[in-house]
Amino acid sequence: MIKSKKSIQGLAVYQPGKPLEEVRRELGLERIIKLASNENPFGSSKAVWKAIEQGKDSLQLYPEGHAPILREKVAEHLEVDPRRLIFGNGSDEIVQMIACTYLERDTEAVMADLTFPRYKTVTKIEGATPVRVPLKGGTHDLEGMLAAITEKTRVVWICNPNNPTGTIVGRTELESFLDQVPDHVLTVIDEAYAEYVTDSSYPDSLSLLDYNPNIIVLRTFSKIYGLAALRVGFGVAHPEVVTELNRVRDPFNVNRLAQLAASSAMEDQTFVFYCRNQNESGRKQITGRLDQLGLFHYPSHGNFILFDTGFPANDVFQFLLHRGVITRSGEGLGFPTFLRVTIGSKEENEIFLKELEAFLEEHKC
Repeated sequence: MIKSKKSIQGLAVYQPGKPLEEVRRELGLERIIKLASNENPFGSSKAVWKAIEQGKDSLQLYPEGHAPILREKVAEHLEVDPRRLIFGNGSDEIVQMIACTYLERDTEAVMADLTFPRYKTVTKIEGATPVRVPLKGGTHDLEGMLAAITEKTRVVWICNPNNPTGTIVGRTELESFLDQVPDHVLTVIDEAYAEYVTDSSYPDSLSLLDYNPNIIVLRTFSKIYGLAALRVGFGVAHPEVVTELNRVRDPFNVNRLAQLAASSAMEDQTFVFYCRNQNESGRKQITGRLDQLGLFHYPSHGNFILFDTGFPANDVFQFLLHRGVITRSGEGLGFPTFLRVTIGSKEENEIFLKELEAFLEEHKC
């Protein structure tokens, strides 16, 4: 059999959270709660369904590759020049575009050691070297990352809030870091969970684009907007960076229904505000109980919480799974005794906490 190229040999295949449908087939459970993939438990804006209905008679047509309507909506909402925007089939695709555009053999990309795994994967696919800097207290060590930059560095990846820890890099720290990054390096600030952040120290990364052309900020419609199934993400960068990324972007990469749905979702900020408030309440609900149970958790600013169970993560994961609660084991995330749980509705959170307490009661010394 023909061999694949050396740069991908041995690469781990991405393992998403266990699908709800799969659990239903395997275990035959009637009640299943999925709190594994940081999806929005409140769905999406009702305006989305009207937009999709409008597109039902145009499925035979290719979408507009430039996404003009969606581009206008996003540019207006974020108050940015439309020329600064690039859209992808989820922000994952833009991550891949960045690697394809700027990384090659004998170059390096700096990232945290425990962060979104696609940064490492796309770096290795291009034959470049991932340089991983350990987290400090669950947060990006920007000083360590700065020290890791060399003449070979082309990209620095910063996930803010970080997945899977949920921690954030503050405004002062980020601005100081960017002021010291050499001009031959592109800094990627992945803000997939930005809309959930309520901390006042969180940076306004978009404003930094006005004086630093070597930044690209990533956002997604998969999280708070609830459009994960449709796959829409975007990047905001200097127009020249966008031009280079467009050279490797697949034509018609964001489908027609996704563009319509995202355009309508962007208009409904009342829904976004509601989800942010519900998430904040759910975060307090879960962390408050974890504190009562004496379980360590990172200070999360997203719609998920990473906490230490004190037991092998897969054991806790399987216990909860067989009781109809799907979480994410930290074993594959670099945290062998931790679970990552998505913040659900109040009722879902309560069921999760009840089953977690049942595990702890069953396994107490």
